[in-house]
Amino acid sequence: MGSDGGTSSATAAAGWEEQARNWVAWAREPGFDSYWFYRDGFLDLVGEPGAATLDLGCGEGRVSRDLKARGHRVTGVDVSQTMVDFAVDADPDGDYRVCDARDLPFDDGAFDVVVAYNVLMDVDDLAGSLAEAARVLAPGGRLCVATTHPLNDAGRFETGPDGRRRFVIEESYFARKRVEDEVERDGMRMVFHGWTTPLTAYTRALEEAGLVIESMREPIFEMKGRRDDLIPYHLWTRAVRPA
Repeated sequence: MGSDGGTSSATAAAGWEEQARNWVAWAREPGFDSYWFYRDGFLDLVGEPGAATLDLGCGEGRVSRDLKARGHRVTGVDVSQTMVDFAVDADPDGDYRVCDARDLPFDDGAFDVVVAYNVLMDVDDLAGSLAEAARVLAPGGRLCVATTHPLNDAGRFETGPDGRRRFVIEESYFARKRVEDEVERDGMRMVFHGWTTPLTAYTRALEEAGLVIESMREPIFEMKGRRDDLIPYHLWTRAVRPA
C-alpha cells in the first residue's frame, strides 16, 4: 500500500493530515521509496505534455514537480491541507489546491492529461472519482493511473519453515475491504490507509466514465529489501477519452 495524496472523505482526509509529516520524510528521502526506482517508466507512460495537466491526489507534490520538469503545466489537487502546504513550500510558483476528488473545481475538458499516482486505491468512491476525472479531461486526452496492484493488496508474503517465500491470500480477492498497513524502515514509520479493490472494479469504473483503456502495465523493479519476482507490486493504466 502506498500513496501520494488524500482520498475523497473527511475521515480519510483526517488520516492523511495525521500522516502528512511522516509521508513527506518518507517520500522525499532519495532512493528510499519505490517511486525513485520506477518513476521514469511511469512518466514515460504519461507521455508528452499538452496544454494543461492535472495531478489528482498530488500529496506533497513530488509527481507534480517531476511533471513540471518534463514540460507539463501542472495543477495539483489534494484533500489534505497539510499536504498541499508542503507542496507549495517545495514549489512556490506551482498551482496547488485543496479539493475532493469527487468535486473538482474545474470546467469540463479543462485538462488534456490527468495523472492519478497512487491515489485511487485510497478513495472511498472509486467510480465517482474516476467519473469526475473523466469530466475534466478534454476529448482525446489521457488519464494515467498508478496504483498498488490489486493482487498485492489482497494478501501478504510469508516465509515458510523451508525458507521459501510465499504469497498468501486468506480472504476473497474480489471482496472490497478497508486495509491499514503500518510500515517501519530505517527509522521511518508510515501508516497507509486504503482499500483492497479487484482489478475489475477499476476497469468497470473506467468503462462507466466513458474512458477507453489503451495501455496496462505491471512494472518489475528492484529496490532494497524488496523483490518483485512472485507477484506485481504496481499496476499502471493509461486510458483515453474518445475524441
